[in-house]
Amino acid sequence: MTRRLAVQAIAASGATLSLPSQVLSAPQPSGDVAAQLDAMAWNLLALKPERATSKGVDKGAHAALRGRVEDRSIAGQRSIARQLRKDLTSLERIDTTRLDPARRTDVEVVRSAYATALDGFALPYGDVAVGDWRNAPYVVIQNAGAYLDVPRMLGADQPVADAADLEAFLARLGAFGEQLDGETERTRAAAQAGLIPPDFLLGKTLTQLQATLADARAPDGGTLVKAIGRRKMDVPGRWELRARELVIARVVPALERQIAEIERQRPRATSAPGMRERPHGEAYYAWALRASTTTRMMPEEIHQLGVQQLAEIHARMDPLLRQLGYTSGTVAERAIALQRDPRFAYPTGDAGRKAIVAAMEERLAFIRTRLPRAFRRVVDAKVEIRRLPEAEEAGAPPAYGGPGSIDGSIPGRIWVNLGDTTMHNKANIGDLVFHEGVPGHVYQGNYTLSQPLIRSILAFNAYSEGWALYAEQLADELGAYDGDPAGQVGYLSGLAWRAVRLVIDTGIHAKGWSREQARQAFVQATGLPVATAASEVDRYCSWPGQACGYKVGHNEINRQRDRARTALGARYDLRDFDQAVVEGGNVPLDVLAGNVERYIAGAKQV
Repeated sequence: MTRRLAVQAIAASGATLSLPSQVLSAPQPSGDVAAQLDAMAWNLLALKPERATSKGVDKGAHAALRGRVEDRSIAGQRSIARQLRKDLTSLERIDTTRLDPARRTDVEVVRSAYATALDGFALPYGDVAVGDWRNAPYVVIQNAGAYLDVPRMLGADQPVADAADLEAFLARLGAFGEQLDGETERTRAAAQAGLIPPDFLLGKTLTQLQATLADARAPDGGTLVKAIGRRKMDVPGRWELRARELVIARVVPALERQIAEIERQRPRATSAPGMRERPHGEAYYAWALRASTTTRMMPEEIHQLGVQQLAEIHARMDPLLRQLGYTSGTVAERAIALQRDPRFAYPTGDAGRKAIVAAMEERLAFIRTRLPRAFRRVVDAKVEIRRLPEAEEAGAPPAYGGPGSIDGSIPGRIWVNLGDTTMHNKANIGDLVFHEGVPGHVYQGNYTLSQPLIRSILAFNAYSEGWALYAEQLADELGAYDGDPAGQVGYLSGLAWRAVRLVIDTGIHAKGWSREQARQAFVQATGLPVATAASEVDRYCSWPGQACGYKVGHNEINRQRDRARTALGARYDLRDFDQAVVEGGNVPLDVLAGNVERYIAGAKQV
């Protein structure tokens, strides 16, 4: 296989429908640019129709998208790259100096997202996100692939209200096998080009794929059939039987083919965890860092930043731990001793689960009373706290959250892992709520729902996770931990976790660290168990660069806040700064700097 063919033959997402984009020959009025951006949004949703469902816009003239799926084959890769290139060429003809600030930001955001994605597609392998956070060099791995995405989407996001919805469900289920085969094709091409994941990741992936296959073969129809059975309401029809037939005829054989391909690769795999040891690894990691941090920071710079900030955070934790009576051992060892202290533990079983949810609700109620001190315009971010599906809990994080759909049919949610109540304690429960819910992911996401469609479907890892860490900081500044040194230690422990990610991610992929070396660094920095370290390190191996976005984004938001305070002096107001950052939407960090610059200029004129 030639290198040119290898480039064409790896990574992907695509579509069965493509709407024409508007090509501008000269700078246009703001209204015309808005129409162009809207057309581009539908171009992207046609390539990734599942996003239309998650955003609640697959209705009316676009209802057909509800039954379509992303094409994950080599051809799908080419379709995405072609459409992005066409739309980016159109955007580059716009003179942004003629636009109002909001529309200028919209154009800058799309330009950045599309240009970065196209640079990713030019690399010889990988799964390239477009305005999303999950870039991966490996198309199918323990935390990426259709075998994970599709069951979750059909079970949670796919609307099922009438016969048309049920037909759309079956259409997507029927195309699941094609998605799997498209990924298998790309995985095979990647191996031919020399890219094979680490052996320990392949082992995890095979275990999960085999579990998915066993579920699909189950006599009761398994998860996919149950997903339609429990949600079909009272619509008459052979829905479950038809779903079962599709699973047996299309999904099971495709899963078998995917497993067979990964098993063929396993004997060739090595234990080297990082990209440095793989073909084109240095170039890929440089791009992955740029995509995840939206900066041009080099690996060594990020690594040293992590070392420095970890030391600073530990220095803040030390006196708090001493105040609580923890005086022996390293800061990390004392922090983990606090988390294991029965004084801060929740009960086990259902009693503990109820107590955890009640504590989360209390923290949400508290922070809502403080929001007017941090924002000029407070949005009513509805938050639903839901337990993760039990089947996901074993390998899931403590929680994750995000905003609801544009049409309001899906509320903002915090999905909390309640399988093992010892995962949570009274020292860290508030930090979790502020990060995932309000004023974190759910709250920030509500501002995007009123933005142009293209903005609501494009997100940037450094801003998203940087804002969530900044939300934790705001909660602290607004008094969330007044009189609660244990809670403040929990908050700072979370920051330490994000700081050490900078050290470990770059250590693995740029410095040649072993998996064991990375695990030891994690345990020494956080004091958390080896099992937690193992899961975290394997995540960094499969998503190079992603874990660096958190602290880099957080640092930049604070840097911009310091700049605004210095520039404005007595005119500086935290509410105005936070409003400028959150109303500017989810943006690359260079666009964030431009938004803050405009805010400063406007505040000086008041």
